[in-house]
Amino acid sequence: MKRFFCLFLTVCLLCPVCHGGETPAVSAEAAILMDADSGRILYAKDIHTRRLIASTTKLMTALVALESTPDWNTVIQVKAEYQAEGSSMYLRVGEKLTLKELLYGLLLASGNDAALAIAGGCAGSVETFVDWMNQRADSLGMKDTHFVNPNGLDDEDHYSTAYDMALLAQEILKNEGLKGLVATRSAHVAGRTLTNHNKLLWRYEGCIGMKTGYTDAAGRTLVSCAKRGEQTLICVTLKDRDDWKDHAALFDHGFQTYPPHLLTRRDKVFRTLPVTGSLLPQVDVVTASDVVYPLAEGERVRVKIMLPELVHAPVDANTIAGKLTFLIGEEQVGETYLLYAESVPKNVVPKPPGLFHRMKEFLWGKGGTTSLAAMLMQYNSATARAAG
Repeated sequence: MKRFFCLFLTVCLLCPVCHGGETPAVSAEAAILMDADSGRILYAKDIHTRRLIASTTKLMTALVALESTPDWNTVIQVKAEYQAEGSSMYLRVGEKLTLKELLYGLLLASGNDAALAIAGGCAGSVETFVDWMNQRADSLGMKDTHFVNPNGLDDEDHYSTAYDMALLAQEILKNEGLKGLVATRSAHVAGRTLTNHNKLLWRYEGCIGMKTGYTDAAGRTLVSCAKRGEQTLICVTLKDRDDWKDHAALFDHGFQTYPPHLLTRRDKVFRTLPVTGSLLPQVDVVTASDVVYPLAEGERVRVKIMLPELVHAPVDANTIAGKLTFLIGEEQVGETYLLYAESVPKNVVPKPPGLFHRMKEFLWGKGGTTSLAAMLMQYNSATARAAG
């Protein structure tokens, strides 16, 4: 049975840290800034209150559409019931468009009609598609979200939170097709020239999209992402009078105050452990993955180490030896397994070959310096001792 030891170390990071200054004030009633990779919340204001979200709903519409109908060239015919009030792609009844063309109309022109056409075309009915949207929200942990339509028109039972919409944005970033769509500034599709409503694509360097929204009741809503170096940040504001300015200020604050730090690198030798039961006296253990986390000035990371005190052969390369867990205070901020760098065979001492085996080797040309006469003498002697 392996005996493990647990050790805590405090990591003093020597990486340069930028000073972000004071946290900006924002005019939004709810706002969140999140590091996309780690999920760390860098700014929060009333992030769990349920609110109307207007056309930012269409991010979920697009995600469910592509997950349920991955063929972008699927043709959808426009029906009369797909006509809708508010922002529009101006679809004509009987017109046939591909799913890709409708997605451009959904995400750039924020077409409410495009949302209905996508929902009906992908699921057979808008109602079924909305059920899929709610199931997908549940799978993402969006506990304070409920949809009643695919376009975001106001309804008291249609709501989400700043936090939940940030979770949705994280998922959007994992879909390469959607990442490209929400970052598109303009496109010419189905005889229409469409321009993205998200002005941050022009106004903020590094902005890589997402989606705007507005109704009288919801106010201005905005989900956006920006990338600087290897770090991507997500910002969500709900009911915000000055969202372009607020998003830019929050992005600047996040990039300057919480730069990413490499806590450990994949395949780095972490420790060498002694080995028993093998001719190999020791074996290296290496980290299984990179661990990166955004840190502010003065923050210290503790490392919890779980490893056996020694290794009993045999072990196989790339199997788990232990684990590193990184914490700030009592909060876990990352982890990686520790793997054996090489296989360690069990030490088995081979038995010396018997007389008949040695005679066979000699007769087949593998006798070395032992003569046949000597082997016969050994055989006769052994026979005589057995008879006596």
